[in-house]
Amino acid sequence: MPLTWDDPEEIALELMERHPGVDPLTVRFTDLRQWVMALPDFADKPDRSNEGILEAIQMAWHDEFEDARE
Repeated sequence: MPLTWDDPEEIALELMERHPGVDPLTVRFTDLRQWVMALPDFADKPDRSNEGILEAIQMAWHDEFEDARE
């Protein structure tokens, strides 16, 4: 099933796999947006993203990142 901007948790898991060891809080939103759109399963319109959506993805990724460190 394709990923969309409405799937922050699934996107976060994909980003964590593709960028291991990267602290998501260090990633700029412009880079985060590009990384999301580069995911092979991502199939949504770029103009649907906004700061709130990117923050939700970043926070979901951060949660997974912290869980993995424990």
